[in-house]
Amino acid sequence: MVKAVEWFDGRLRILDQSRLPEEQIFVNLDNYRDVVVAIKEMRVRGAPAIGVAAAYGIALGASGIKTANKDDFLAQLNQIMQTFAGSRPTAVNLFQAINRMKKAAKGDGIAEIKKSLTNEAKRIHQEEVTATEKLSQLGAELIQDGFTVLTHCNAGALATAGYGTALGVIKAAKEQGKKLSVFATETRPLLQGARLTTWELIQEGIPVTLITDFMAGYFMKRGEIDCVIVGADRIAANGYTANKIGTYTLAILANAHGIPFYVAAPTTTVDLSLSSGYQIPIEERSPEEVTHIHGIPVAPEGVRAANPAFDITPHGYITAIITEKGIIRAPYTEGLKKIGSKFS
Repeated sequence: MVKAVEWFDGRLRILDQSRLPEEQIFVNLDNYRDVVVAIKEMRVRGAPAIGVAAAYGIALGASGIKTANKDDFLAQLNQIMQTFAGSRPTAVNLFQAINRMKKAAKGDGIAEIKKSLTNEAKRIHQEEVTATEKLSQLGAELIQDGFTVLTHCNAGALATAGYGTALGVIKAAKEQGKKLSVFATETRPLLQGARLTTWELIQEGIPVTLITDFMAGYFMKRGEIDCVIVGADRIAANGYTANKIGTYTLAILANAHGIPFYVAAPTTTVDLSLSSGYQIPIEERSPEEVTHIHGIPVAPEGVRAANPAFDITPHGYITAIITEKGIIRAPYTEGLKKIGSKFS
């Protein structure tokens, strides 16, 4: 299994996802500001992986604070956490990680606090690994032998710093001996499906067919897709889900064709503080990501372009939400409240 995020010798090591699939390059980061940039530039991406990277980044930042005054140390640490909070707004795992690191910043002295922060970051990472492994096993029970699964964007090991969510379910089904195949949407504008999902599935030996985003309805109509599985960046208390732009469209198409639509995510992606998914902040990224592909213009110079990175899928289009604490079906408000969330 590819390791998108690793911690060793007091440094953070990431697989630069912006370079895949052409180059598999690992980058060592020993400055928290570099971690912030890596998150902003989507060199590390995916809600769980962002949370893990931020936790390690905060630990890095704390280790670099040079002061013997505890109050001054905590003030500088708080500023580092605020910097991470401004890196990307939609993925709730980021804010959960920051919240946990704040609570872990305790101890009689600065050295003890630094050690506590590093240990907490490691716990956050291990918990994501465990959670994604468990939810994948549970979700695999929904995949029948011979199924063809459609997935959107990338929700594998690259996105989770663990086993994967949507792709984790697919991998676990294969490990159970089921024969299956996958349709992966290219996922414009940054092509995470084309660049990352297909790369991961090829590594796992799982048959995959790449399609453009708007080919999905064609293959659904032909009866070639048995279910859709996607990840999530934030799930509100009512089950409304934020995921990569285009997810809402696929959910409507699946519903129209009577195809199950599953969301796979750890409970760290659940945000019970928001009663509705329409309260989830949607990140607006650079229009250049739409007008250019890998720096090459694909639209007339000066054309206006919109680039919301995520959309909201109402719970009425979701067949089930797969978590490490169980598979949740409607009514989602009741089910999500029972499993709870670490976010507060």
